[in-house]
Amino acid sequence: MSSLTTLEAGQAANARNKKRLTAFLFVVPLLVFILITFVAPIASMLWRSVHHPIVAELIPQTLSELQRWDGKSTPDRQTLQTFAVELHKLNAERLSGKLAEEFNRAYTGMSSVVKASARRVGRLSESQLQAEGAETLLKAHKNWEKPQLWFAIQRAGQVYTYDYYLTALDLEIHPEQGIQVREDTQIYVQLYTKTLNMALVITLLCALLGYPLAYYLSGLPENRANLLMVLVLLPFWTSLLVRTTAWIALLQTNGVINSFLLGIGVIGQPYEMLYTSFATVVAMTHILLPFMILPLYSVMRGIDPSYLRAAMSLGAKPLPAFARIYFPMTLPGLSAGALLVFIISVGYYITPALVGGTDGQMISNIIAFHMQRSNNWELAAALGSLLLGLILLLYWVYDRFVGASNIKLG
Repeated sequence: MSSLTTLEAGQAANARNKKRLTAFLFVVPLLVFILITFVAPIASMLWRSVHHPIVAELIPQTLSELQRWDGKSTPDRQTLQTFAVELHKLNAERLSGKLAEEFNRAYTGMSSVVKASARRVGRLSESQLQAEGAETLLKAHKNWEKPQLWFAIQRAGQVYTYDYYLTALDLEIHPEQGIQVREDTQIYVQLYTKTLNMALVITLLCALLGYPLAYYLSGLPENRANLLMVLVLLPFWTSLLVRTTAWIALLQTNGVINSFLLGIGVIGQPYEMLYTSFATVVAMTHILLPFMILPLYSVMRGIDPSYLRAAMSLGAKPLPAFARIYFPMTLPGLSAGALLVFIISVGYYITPALVGGTDGQMISNIIAFHMQRSNNWELAAALGSLLLGLILLLYWVYDRFVGASNIKLG
């Protein structure tokens, strides 16, 4: 009898294991998809933000010579000679432009200096290069005498570096004072602050507009509510680019809104509404409003209306009853909608680029600029990593004080 029981238990365990394996195999395609489209890009971004081997590959011997440099004066002749030899080689291999690009990121204005110096050194023969390479380099431009330049080259030559994170925080390393705030440009921290402020304003506007509409829809009969929900979802059937372009036609100087206000005599001259923060906020509020309405409606639909009637039958007035009974029960949907709208708006790119202009751009536009135009992928990765860390920090704060378990999408 006991052997039979043991056999049955073994068979039951094998059946459970097969079910678990079957369920896992069904999930494997989803896991692979998430790994390829989500985990791998984020890991690559984090890696590129600290890994930068290009300068070390272009001038390895110069960087080796700089290890014995005191950092206070112009490097000795041997170091300059080594750099002149490597620059001559890069010019022959047509790689001096790449070095100029890297040096220009480390020390502003060095692109033309490196290219001109490479051409001048490149005209030297092998014997001339060995005899007067260092002198030719110093004659090519006075910047090669600056210790600050060579300190920047030494920093740029590190394979693993956190300098891009310092740049993303408007900080820099000075050879004597250490880490300090950049004196020339301080734009990234301002853009982060501006992005968060705009995302918060958009979230508040979506809540103010979406809450009453979701409340109205939740009180309608199901057939009418479903019909009106189709109108709420109707923008999703239209391209995001088309919706954003429509706001350009509405907000431009000779657009629909200005023409209407001029026609009825409300204003005497057109307002500059396009290419401003106002245009970005308005357009993104319109685009993200359904993300607030959907979770609110799904939660409100499940709330029994008899709670409010019971409160008022016990003597409570409508507004206090709504604030103390109904509103707290809608907080899971409001939290989910606010979190969705805020996180999406922080990383939005297309709408600020088209309607925001310089005044209405967000941090995502700067990240795209460094990826597409300046080709500074490392700085773009550092900016994106900081944005990701900021979002995770805000989510942690939200979970700490509100509780992520209270979020409900339906």
